[in-house]
Amino acid sequence: MFLIIPLLIILSSSLFTSSSHANALSKGLSISVDHEHDNLVSPNGLFTAGFYKVGINAYCFSIWFTEPQAKNENPTVVWMANRDIPVNGKHSKLFLHDDGNLVLEDADQSIVWSTEKKSTNGSLSLKLEDTGNLVLHQLNGVPGMLWQSFDYPTDTLLHDQVFTKDSQLVSSRSTSNFSSGFFRLYFENNNVLSLLYNGPEITSVYWPPPYMKTWEAGRSTFNSSRIAKLDSEGKIMKLDSDGNIRVYSLVDQKGRRKWEVQWQAFSSPCKIHGVYGPNTLCTYSQEDGRKCECVHGYKKKNRSDWAYGCEPIFKPCEQGEKDYIKLHHVEFYGYDMRFLQNRTLKDCKQDCLNDCNCKGFQFKFDTNFYNCYLKNLLYNGYQLGFEHSAYIKLPQNLVSSFQQAVVNDIESNSSCPTHIFMPIPRSYERKHENGSLKVLRCYYPIASGFKRFTYAELKTATRNFREEIGRGGAGVVYKGKLSDDRIAAIKVLKEVNHQVEAAFLAEVSTIGRINHMNLIETWGYCIEGKHGLVVYEYMENGSLATSLNSNKLDWGKKFDIAIGTAKGLAYLHEECLEWVLHCDVKPHNILLDADYNPKVADFGLSKLFDRGGNETSTFSRIRGTRGYMAPEWVFNLPITSKVDVYSYGVVILEMITGKSPLQMVQLGVDSGRDQTLVEWVREKIREHIGSQNGTWIGEIVDSRTSGEYDTGMLINLLKVALQCAKEDRDARPSMSQVVNILLHRGSHDSHDMNEASVSSIYNKVSP
Repeated sequence: MFLIIPLLIILSSSLFTSSSHANALSKGLSISVDHEHDNLVSPNGLFTAGFYKVGINAYCFSIWFTEPQAKNENPTVVWMANRDIPVNGKHSKLFLHDDGNLVLEDADQSIVWSTEKKSTNGSLSLKLEDTGNLVLHQLNGVPGMLWQSFDYPTDTLLHDQVFTKDSQLVSSRSTSNFSSGFFRLYFENNNVLSLLYNGPEITSVYWPPPYMKTWEAGRSTFNSSRIAKLDSEGKIMKLDSDGNIRVYSLVDQKGRRKWEVQWQAFSSPCKIHGVYGPNTLCTYSQEDGRKCECVHGYKKKNRSDWAYGCEPIFKPCEQGEKDYIKLHHVEFYGYDMRFLQNRTLKDCKQDCLNDCNCKGFQFKFDTNFYNCYLKNLLYNGYQLGFEHSAYIKLPQNLVSSFQQAVVNDIESNSSCPTHIFMPIPRSYERKHENGSLKVLRCYYPIASGFKRFTYAELKTATRNFREEIGRGGAGVVYKGKLSDDRIAAIKVLKEVNHQVEAAFLAEVSTIGRINHMNLIETWGYCIEGKHGLVVYEYMENGSLATSLNSNKLDWGKKFDIAIGTAKGLAYLHEECLEWVLHCDVKPHNILLDADYNPKVADFGLSKLFDRGGNETSTFSRIRGTRGYMAPEWVFNLPITSKVDVYSYGVVILEMITGKSPLQMVQLGVDSGRDQTLVEWVREKIREHIGSQNGTWIGEIVDSRTSGEYDTGMLINLLKVALQCAKEDRDARPSMSQVVNILLHRGSHDSHDMNEASVSSIYNKVSP
C-alpha cells in the first residue's frame, strides 16, 4: 500500500562553510558592517547572522540560510531586524549595550533598532542556534532567555518557531525590496489564521475567503491559545511579496539544491486581494504567468508600482452621455454599493447610470434570478473563467474607442513582477487532540511526488495499454508499472481537446490537493494534444462492485467499507479547502486495497463548485449512473452535496441486500413500472408491520454474505441508508452526520423485533 510520508530534508553541517565560526557574541564585542565576514554562524552551519546588503550602501542585520540555492544566487533571508530602516555600509554595527540590550547603530551613532528589554546586570551572550533562532541569554544571576528573534518574525516561519496571537508575518514589497509590504498573516480575534491586505487605500481580509463561514473554510474558532507551528523538519513557511503564503522544502535537483513549493494558499494568484490596486484587471496563464492591465478608460497611477493601481482619464461625475463596455468572464470582488435582485440587464444599466458613484456592475444569474451588483470601487479584478460578466461605465467617447468586445487576449507590456508556482498542496488546519494547540499540518508527496507524465512514459508503463482493469463513462483504466517500480492505475480519459485543457488542469490541480485515507491518491497526470490521462495508486482488490458480484465480503468488511466510504465523502463535502461533489457514487467508484479498506475514486473528475457562489447550482447535463441518481437530477432541481448522500444510501442498500439497483424488480403485472431498490426495501419493512417476530430482517439481508452480523448494527446501518435515500433532500443527513451515527450507534443499541420497532423504522425511513 502506498503511503504519503513527510518529506524530511536532512541538512548536514558539513555542507556549509563560513570564514567565521563564531556562533555567539558577548558584551564588549560587536559585529561591524565594514567586515564582510564578521558574522555569527549556527553550530550546524545551516544559518548565518550578519549584515545583508539590500541596496546601494544599504544593509539590514539579518539571518539567512548559509548555503545559496545555486551558484550566483542570493541566500534565502529568513529574518531582518531593520527591514524598513537600512543602515549605512560604513561604520554601522550591532553590539550588546551595557544596559543589556542588543543595539543596532547606524554610521552616525543613532540607534536604528534595539531589543528594548529592561536593563540587567551580569554576563550576557547573543547566540545563533541551530534552529535559526537568534537568542540573547543571561549567563549568571538568574540564567535564562531575555530575547529571541523567533518572537519577532518578518515574512518567514521556521521549523520549531511558534506563531502566536502576538506574532505576524509581513510580506516584502517585492522580491528585491525587503521593506514591509501590504500583506500580513496573523491570528484574527476569532482565533483563525487569516491573511490581510493592508494597502495604500483599502484594507481587507482575503483568506480564508471572507464570503465563507468559518466552519465552511474548514477552520475552528475553538482555539483560545492561538498557536501555530510547522510540524515537520526541513521546511519554511513564507508570506511572499505577491500575498500568497507558501511552504517550501529545500531539495536536491540534478546536483543543486533548490527551494521547492510544497503548499500554497492560492493556486489562482489573481484572486489575492489588492494584488494590483484599484481599476486593474489581472489575468493568468501557465505560459505567460500573471499579468495586469488598467481597465479601459483608466491609466496607471504610479509608473513603477502597480500597488497604487490605475486612475480614470475622465471625470466620473461629469455631465455627458455614458455607456458601458462589457468584460466577459471578469469579476471585481467586493465593494458592492447595492444589490438588485431579479433585474433585467436594462434595469441594471439604468440604476448605475442614475448614480454618479457607480463605477459599473456585475450581472449574473444566482439560482433563480438575474441579479446585479453595483460597484462603487473596481477592486480585485480578475479574469479566470468566471462565468458572468462585468459592465464598466464610461463616457461615450471611451466606449466607442473600446475595440475588444471580449477580453480574452489582453496584451500588456506590464508583466507583473512576481513568481508563480504550481503547488501540490496537501494541507489542512486542525485543532490538536488536547484542544490547546492549533497546528498547520502539511503532508507532502515522496520524492517522486505528483508529476506531469509524458504520454510516451505512460504508454511504456502500460505496455502499450495492454492490461485493462476497469472501464466507465469517464474512460478506460489500465494497470501499469512506473519507472520507479510503483504499480499504478492509469485512466485514459475520453478525448481531450485544447478548449478544455485549462479546465482539465484546474481539476487535476484540485485532485492533487486532496488527501484522505479513504480517497484514492493521485500520483500525476498527462495532457498532450488529444490525450488526457490521470495516474492513480493501484488497488489490489479492485472495485466494490467486483467484490459484491463475487461474494468476497463478510459482514465485518461490509460495515468497515460503509464507514470508510462515508468518511471519504464527508471529507470531500466539508473538510476540503474546495467544495467537491462526486456526482457518481457507486460501487464501481469505491476501490478496495489489499486489506479491503475503501477508497473513493473518480471524485476529481466530477464538477467542482465554487464556494464563493451559492450552495446550489445546476448542471448543464445529468451526471451519475441510473439506479444511484438522486431525484434532483431527473426533476432539474438545484444540485447540492445531498446528491452524493442519496447515492451513498443506495450503495449501502446494495451491500445489505445483495441486489443491484440496476436490476429492477417488477412491482407486478398491473403496476406498469419498475420498482427501485429503495422502494423494495421500504415495501419489505412495511409488509412486516404487525408481525410479532424478527424474521423480517432476514428477508432483506443478503443470505450469501458470510459471517454473522450484529442485528443492532445491521438495523442501524439499514436505517441510515434509507434516511440517506429519502426523496426529500432536506430530510437526508450530511455525510459527517452519517459518520457520527455509524461510529456511535451500533450493537449497544437494543432493537426488539416487535411491532413497535418495525413501525418506528418504517415511519423514520418512509418517503
